[in-house]
Amino acid sequence: MFEFIRTHQRLMQILLAIIIVPSFAFVGLGSYKGFGEDANTIAKIDGKPLTQQEFDNAVRNQLDTYRQRLGAQFDQKMFDTPEFKQNILDQLIAERAVAAEVVHANLNVSDVQLQKVIKEQFGGEGAFDMERYKAILSAQGMTPSMYDQRLRHDLSLQQLGNAIQATGFAPHAVAKTLSDIGAQEREVQELLLPVADFVPQVKITDDMVKAYYDKNAKFFEVPEQAKIEYVVFNSDAVMSQVSVTDADVTAYYEANKAGFATAESRRAAHILIALKKGANAAETAAAKAKADAIVAELRKAPGDFAKVAKAKSEDPVSGEQGGDLDIVTKGTLPAPVEAAVLKLKQGEISDAVQSDFGFHVLTVTALKPAVVKPLDEVKTEVAETLKKQKAAKKYSEMAEAFTNTVYEQSDSLKPVADKLGLKIESAANVSRLPSPMAGPAPYNNAKFLAALFSNESISSKRNTEAVETAPSTLVAGRIVEFKAASKRPLAEVDAAIRQRVTMEEAAKLAAKTGAEKLAAFKKSGDATGFAAAKLVSRAKPEGVNGLAMQEVMKADTAKLPAYVGVDVPGMGYGIYRIGKVQQPAVQDEARRKSEAEQISNIVAQQEMHDYIELLKQKAKVKILKPITKTTVVEVK
Repeated sequence: MFEFIRTHQRLMQILLAIIIVPSFAFVGLGSYKGFGEDANTIAKIDGKPLTQQEFDNAVRNQLDTYRQRLGAQFDQKMFDTPEFKQNILDQLIAERAVAAEVVHANLNVSDVQLQKVIKEQFGGEGAFDMERYKAILSAQGMTPSMYDQRLRHDLSLQQLGNAIQATGFAPHAVAKTLSDIGAQEREVQELLLPVADFVPQVKITDDMVKAYYDKNAKFFEVPEQAKIEYVVFNSDAVMSQVSVTDADVTAYYEANKAGFATAESRRAAHILIALKKGANAAETAAAKAKADAIVAELRKAPGDFAKVAKAKSEDPVSGEQGGDLDIVTKGTLPAPVEAAVLKLKQGEISDAVQSDFGFHVLTVTALKPAVVKPLDEVKTEVAETLKKQKAAKKYSEMAEAFTNTVYEQSDSLKPVADKLGLKIESAANVSRLPSPMAGPAPYNNAKFLAALFSNESISSKRNTEAVETAPSTLVAGRIVEFKAASKRPLAEVDAAIRQRVTMEEAAKLAAKTGAEKLAAFKKSGDATGFAAAKLVSRAKPEGVNGLAMQEVMKADTAKLPAYVGVDVPGMGYGIYRIGKVQQPAVQDEARRKSEAEQISNIVAQQEMHDYIELLKQKAKVKILKPITKTTVVEVK
């Protein structure tokens, strides 16, 4: 249910994110109550200021999103760029421009529409519960009036988006033409000149090998590598040094017994005699008399409660279920009803209880008394809780010791390992950038590797500083052996280069021969040497290479047979003879309908994009402060 609230608070963001910048999440509408055009104002949209604080909040929200997504690999420096800032600013301006148009166009949502949406989303399968509605909003820091205003605004934005996108459509003839192109079939014959057939004709010289080696030096580079040692300090290291005694466990249990209690559980049922608000004394008396009669009847036969509820309750929902109200929790029932239920014994019939809905006859159908779990049952849980509490207190102290020791005794990791009971780990072939092969290894972190491969660390082979690679995780390391970047000698790669150059030269010969044959076929229209004909389409290439298929389907078929030649990397040169072009005998109507919808969606999205650009012009956007001079708040 909370997700529903968040979703409706972001209706406009979703609308714009689809059209403008799909890769970024939007950040709320912000306030239109600015403080004038001053140093704190970045831009003005429809005469309203966009402030530095609003921009900073938007950046912070976006960075938080990326931090959660990237985890330990998050590096804020990656996003501290003019392009990133400009994207955020563009999003905020688009939001404000659309919101301004909603106001100018007097778009609004009626009370009936608003109530319908709220009831549909919060009512579920049962009746709408106002108290539950208030409780859910309260958990989100909102009141019903605040949420009504927000939802009304968001639904107005939705109206605007739907109205504009509905104007975008593709004419039937256009959709049919595009669909026909996609489904078109071509009868094709293939003649492949394999590159291997030309290898015997190639002669490679030493000069050719040297030229390739010099021209492609980067292919033969060996990146810098290091053999390293490192130690990891985290909460697990602290936990291993924390102990808890039986006396500690007993003392905690006695002091927190309430936390190990299972609360009393009551399942109730009721029979409602409804009474409208503002009922007069006579109507009230009549309803109470009816309820009192039911009380008298049930006290004689309490076992008939469900049967009587189905027959006489005026609550249509619970009445069909024998009056069942499910497990009673605090705040779910009107206060007088809840109070009466809490006083009843199981099976006991209450007096008639009045609420805003009428008179209730109540009973408790199931009652489980409160139970406190014995110490033996929760001993392990308590010990773990105490260990975590002690570890949390000890962590800061040990983290400071870790940081100071790796710095003060920087010629070795042994002192810090001995002092804090840590294990010195090692790794070989470590490079400056994180490696996918190393996966989640503690040292495979961009920040740590940057410290490890700093000039000072490489030259002195001293400990790095303590680097936070994840929450509550510090890593320090040192380089044991370092190999600078180098180039493999020519003699070592000679054979590989000869093979590569041979294949390249053979491919050139294949292409040259293929081009000559292609020219001859275009003159003669001959099919000699081609394989058997097969019917291909974009959806069914029937074994034809993907690159070749693109050329076959693009070929000009005004005059048949048509020929195309394709240089297929790694294979050779292919010549393709197109003898026939046709539409499928059986049309796939489902596919055609789907394609028509996709085309219309594309047109509609473009309509929305163009409309938003128009609104930005209409709002007379003024940029008052260069985006490159704005701040980016550090995400902790």
